[in-house]
Amino acid sequence: MKLFNRYTLSILLFSSAIACKKIINVDLNNAAPVLVVQGNVTNEAGPYTVKLTKSVSYSADNVYPTVSGAIVKITDDSTGVADLLSEVSAGVYATNVTKGSPLHTYHLYINAEGKEYTAVSTMPQQVFLDSLTFLTTAFFGRKATNPIPNFQDIAGIYNAYRFLETVNSTPLKQIFVFNDRLSDGKYIARQLNNDSTYIQIGDTVKVEMQCIDKPNFTYFKELSGQDPTNGQPTSPSNPTSNVSNGALGYFNAHTVQKVQKVFN
Repeated sequence: MKLFNRYTLSILLFSSAIACKKIINVDLNNAAPVLVVQGNVTNEAGPYTVKLTKSVSYSADNVYPTVSGAIVKITDDSTGVADLLSEVSAGVYATNVTKGSPLHTYHLYINAEGKEYTAVSTMPQQVFLDSLTFLTTAFFGRKATNPIPNFQDIAGIYNAYRFLETVNSTPLKQIFVFNDRLSDGKYIARQLNNDSTYIQIGDTVKVEMQCIDKPNFTYFKELSGQDPTNGQPTSPSNPTSNVSNGALGYFNAHTVQKVQKVFN
């Protein structure tokens, strides 16, 4: 998948309908390189990382320059703790004291190559993943098996979910996102439809469920529309980032829960 002047995010999500927001088309061949941010804070133990790269033109080689020497800081609104991140490898910055907690709001500050960027993300209340089951159906003359995460949506509040699926230690490169617009407060059993990966008897399947905030759901949902393996492909364009000053990518404070099961 080639997006944003041809930069690639390693993300796996679950698809759902959402009201569309304006997407800005870009000149893939001539647009100047811009900062690409991939930042996460979770409720698991840190350190958490922020990765900084630069976009490249669509016709360029599939190499994305890293951005070193930046000042990167994450501040927790609830505790007032400000964490100056350390560059642990080229373009990868790690937290030192940040502790991710549900319902806390985190501010990201970046000063890179003389420009400043900011982002805000609030970690949602955790929704617990109860179990993982499987559904096998006939599909064009062959059987296809997909996993189903089962969980109770919390009533009365906005909930959005991102799912990452791994089969036999291989992460799937498909985009799975879902929100509770039509299922608020319901018990949800949502199939992760894989277009090209069919689970076989004896395969080990791991599903990670993330609770994400609305801006990140919008970003990942718009990104999923660019993926020809997940819905109708569209012309290359920029998903709505929560990072300021024209940067691409995302800053995502989210919960994490993982369930693993062998299909038999």
